[in-house]
Amino acid sequence: MFDMREPGCPGSTIPGPAVPDAAAPVPGDPAPVPLERLEAQICELAGHLAAATCRFLVLLADFDARRGWASWEMSSCAAWLSWKCQMSSGAAREHVRVARALRDLPVIRGEFGAGRLSYAKVRALTRIATPDNERGLAEIAGPMTGNQLERFARAHRQVTGADDAAARVRRRLAWRLEEDGSLAGTFRLPPLAGAVLLKALRAAAADLEHPHDGGDAGVSAETPAAIQTSSSLADALQVIAEAFLAGKVATADDPEVYQVIVHVGTDAAGASAQAAGVSAETPPPVRPVPGDPADPARCHVQDGPAISVSTAQMLGCTAALSWMLHDRDGTVLDLGRRRRRPNAALRRAARERDTCRCRFPGCESRRIDLHHIRYWSHGGRTSLDNLISLCKYHHTLVHERGYLIAAKPGGGFAFYRPDGTALPPSPPLPPPVGTIGDCHDADITPGTIIPPWYGERLHLDEAIYTCLANARTPEERQDQRDQADDPGLFRPRKWVVEPADWIRYLNKHMAA
Repeated sequence: MFDMREPGCPGSTIPGPAVPDAAAPVPGDPAPVPLERLEAQICELAGHLAAATCRFLVLLADFDARRGWASWEMSSCAAWLSWKCQMSSGAAREHVRVARALRDLPVIRGEFGAGRLSYAKVRALTRIATPDNERGLAEIAGPMTGNQLERFARAHRQVTGADDAAARVRRRLAWRLEEDGSLAGTFRLPPLAGAVLLKALRAAAADLEHPHDGGDAGVSAETPAAIQTSSSLADALQVIAEAFLAGKVATADDPEVYQVIVHVGTDAAGASAQAAGVSAETPPPVRPVPGDPADPARCHVQDGPAISVSTAQMLGCTAALSWMLHDRDGTVLDLGRRRRRPNAALRRAARERDTCRCRFPGCESRRIDLHHIRYWSHGGRTSLDNLISLCKYHHTLVHERGYLIAAKPGGGFAFYRPDGTALPPSPPLPPPVGTIGDCHDADITPGTIIPPWYGERLHLDEAIYTCLANARTPEERQDQRDQADDPGLFRPRKWVVEPADWIRYLNKHMAA
């Protein structure tokens, strides 16, 4: 149903007789699908996707309410969704949030299930909709595009969210790694917390610009103060972070938790001279893949982006150095001793191997403990082969529920439930049965998903005013009905006074 050509044509997935691939059209070659029909198919499929997504979220909300994810020993429904349905963690959390919100929004859920609202629109609406205002919001969202509705929802939250308690709940910090390895992100803080952060940043930036060395003598009073730029504030943030970690390292029982670990190969640590007596015709040795643990030229932050060789060599002047030995396949060699608690070298090796994450299937937690696969009390050694990274939740689960862990011969680990059933690292999705139209009961046409928008610009202030006015109208009508039912209530009356009547009233009372 998704082929753009007839059976047997180039690009078609339907079996047919072989057709020679040539740039010029072959006589008798069926023409491609007209653009009008192609556009209609795309729009109709978008409507089916919206209706099927609504059905998916309704089922997900029911599954979450009944805690079906707990039977798989997952810490949340989002973790189960990421593992079972092959979603990223962020997308899984957003789907669960929307699914929970739709349970209390029957109007938006009905428009979504009919294919008249896309998932992008519903995702924006669920951030601001309540059972009291969802009907008006669904009506306003109809003619808008997805981008316009995102702007409207963002402005609506700013207008209605001027509350310190709500701002504290919505505090957040999001970060991402850019293509060059730089860290970028956004954050949101309540007013007081934001003032504290700015005060600390400005104070640290001032210390960077003007160290307390008493060197202000001889500076003219007309000399302008140093301007704090975005670059100086970024440097100040780094200074604050370094000061915090340094204080923790000095007093912590396990200081490596607060250390930034950089992996530097032998070639990157120092310039190596070319071997003497080697013929120029000798082929160079086969080097590992860049970034591989066995690559002597690798230079990167642990579980992070690459850094330059000059930065790594600069770190060597002040940083604490330790060695970690790999074989040619990149496997970390055994560094352990026969004692229960792993030493610092073993903890570093385990974090390197497990990429600082829990190894339980479907878990991506970075707060990890080291677990003995064969218990220490049962004769297990404190060696790298007998240690695995587990988060606190799954570490407790393995000890209390009897989950089994086995090391695979070629590397890696296998997990088994107490009854012996294996847990797959990433379960495959089941094959689809039927068509997408069988997943819902909506009547979808090519024009169902298309909004009645004809290129008008969004007047954001007018849209916000209309939305808030519509929300007040039911309350005012309810007040009028209450006053009509109870005559004893105060009912304001509207007085209309003509100018002539007002003049006669003044003359009468002034003459008296």
